[in-house]
Amino acid sequence: MAVCEVCFRHCEIKEGNLGFCKARTCKEGKVIPYNYGKITSLALDPIEKKPLKRFYPGSRIISIGSFGCNLRCPFCQNNEISWSDEVLLMADQASFLSPEELVKIALKYREYGNIGVAYTYNEPLVGYEYVRDCARLVQEAGMKNVLVSNGTAELSVLEEILPYIDAMNIDLKGFTDEYYTGLLKGNRGQVMAFIEEAVKHCHVELTTLIIPGENDTVEEMKQMSAWIASLENGRDIPLHVSRFFPCFHMRDRSATDVKKVYELAQIARENLEYVYTGNC
Repeated sequence: MAVCEVCFRHCEIKEGNLGFCKARTCKEGKVIPYNYGKITSLALDPIEKKPLKRFYPGSRIISIGSFGCNLRCPFCQNNEISWSDEVLLMADQASFLSPEELVKIALKYREYGNIGVAYTYNEPLVGYEYVRDCARLVQEAGMKNVLVSNGTAELSVLEEILPYIDAMNIDLKGFTDEYYTGLLKGNRGQVMAFIEEAVKHCHVELTTLIIPGENDTVEEMKQMSAWIASLENGRDIPLHVSRFFPCFHMRDRSATDVKKVYELAQIARENLEYVYTGNC
């Protein structure tokens, strides 16, 4: 048995078993990434899809994903590779892609506007070792690295990848402990600490998906945007306020009212310079 140090859970993983994220295992008394190099998704995406609005706008980026996640968002749009019952099936079907092979792909698509690699789709930090190894080679090839993450990771993990990451989009899913702990099975404090450190080192944009009846009050947005503004260069940190659509285990409510998204975005603009609406 060994203790995983990636996130606040500190899972005690028995030999050959998997942690809560279904992406880390114990082998010979050490925790290792079970999903290392096992790719379930690969695409050439517009950079705006990450979403990043103020980082090389108009460019494209090779986006890759594996499987596993350390949250349990019932509205997950990538549930097949995050935490649904299908995850282990996807693990068996995933194709191995070495960091060297990934760089070759990234370079091949330069002529199509590709600027580098984005680590996304599932939660990339549950397999941060692969992100680190790939990002180092991508950087050496003169290309950019983008991380799309829920920010649920120890600062020691962030330190491992920071030298190679150029931009991040981090989910700040809400601004109450009840929402993070109760609905997402997460830890808001860890995410806030992750964001606070990340903004000191690279370009960071944040995303908040507005769920009706969960994180959609004016007061919560006031508090969230004020906290973002208090960070280093905080007023210039872009915030994406996105509309929810029913999916996965959360089909018991309607899509977010567009007027509500616009209202909350306007509230955020009282504290922040760059606020964008999504899915409207």
